[in-house]
Amino acid sequence: QIVFAILILKVPIIQNGFEWLSSVFVTILGFTREGSIFLFGDIISNTDSFGFIFAFQVLPTIIFFSALASNVMAGHETTLPITLEQMIYHASSVVRAVERALVVVDMPFGSYQGNSKKALSSAIQIMKESGGHSIKLEGGEEIIESIKRILTAGIPVMGHLGLTPQSIYKFGTYTVRAKQEEEAQKLLADAKLLEKAGCFALVLEKVPAKLAQKVAESINIPVIGIGAGNGVDGQVLVLHDMLGMTHEFNPRFLRRYLNLYDEISGAVRNYVADVKSIEFPNNNEQY
Repeated sequence: QIVFAILILKVPIIQNGFEWLSSVFVTILGFTREGSIFLFGDIISNTDSFGFIFAFQVLPTIIFFSALASNVMAGHETTLPITLEQMIYHASSVVRAVERALVVVDMPFGSYQGNSKKALSSAIQIMKESGGHSIKLEGGEEIIESIKRILTAGIPVMGHLGLTPQSIYKFGTYTVRAKQEEEAQKLLADAKLLEKAGCFALVLEKVPAKLAQKVAESINIPVIGIGAGNGVDGQVLVLHDMLGMTHEFNPRFLRRYLNLYDEISGAVRNYVADVKSIEFPNNNEQY
C-alpha cells in the first residue's frame, strides 16, 4: 500500500490514470443524479428533505396495515366493523417485526369522518400506541379538514381515492370506480386537493388504468395503485390474497404468487389422518 501511494503521488502517468478514473466515476454519479431528478423531480432536490428520504429509503418497501384486516383476519363482510383499538393492536405487531419499511396504518371507519378534532385524536392515538410511521385516510374533499388538522400535528398522511372500501354501502358494489367522466374529474380534482393539503402519497384503488396514469402525471407525490394499472409509481396487494390464503376473491388485478389455501388445507388433512391412524407421533417424535 505504501508503494502504491508513492506511485500515485510521484509518477505522473499513474496520477493521470487515477484522475481519469475519478472523472469517470463523477460522470456516472452525474448520470445517476440526472436520472433521479428525471424520475422524482423537485422532491429530491434536498438530501435532507422528506421527499429524498421517501424516494431512496422508504419507497422500495411500504407496509400498509389496512382496515381490510376486518375482512381477511376477523372474518367480517366489510371493513366497517374493525375498531380503532383493534387496528392499533394489530399494527403494533407489524411494527415490532419491521426492520426497514414505512408502516402506514389505516384509520378505521368512524375515527375521522365528519369531525376533524376526533380525527386528530384518533391519529395521535394510532401513532403513540401502534408505533406506526404514518396514517391513511379514505376520501377527498369530504375529509380535507380532517387531513389538514392531522397534518398540523406533524403526522404524515397518505390519501386514498377510487374504490374506498369504507364507503361500500354508498357504492353498493366493489366494481371499478370513476369510469364515468363526472366521477373521473372529481377523482382528479380530489387528488390535486390532497397533494395541496400536504399528503405525501396517494393510493388509487380499482380505477381505469388510463385515469390512474393521468392522475400520476398530474401530481408530484407518489401514486400507489391496486387495480389501477402500471402507469403509477408503485403497487400494493393484500398479503393474504397475494399468498393465496384466500380463494374466493378473484378480481382481475390480483396475481397469486403462492397457493397457501390448498397447501394449508392439505397439511391439516394430512395431520388429522396421521393422528387418526396413530402414525403421529412416531418413535422418533417422542421422548
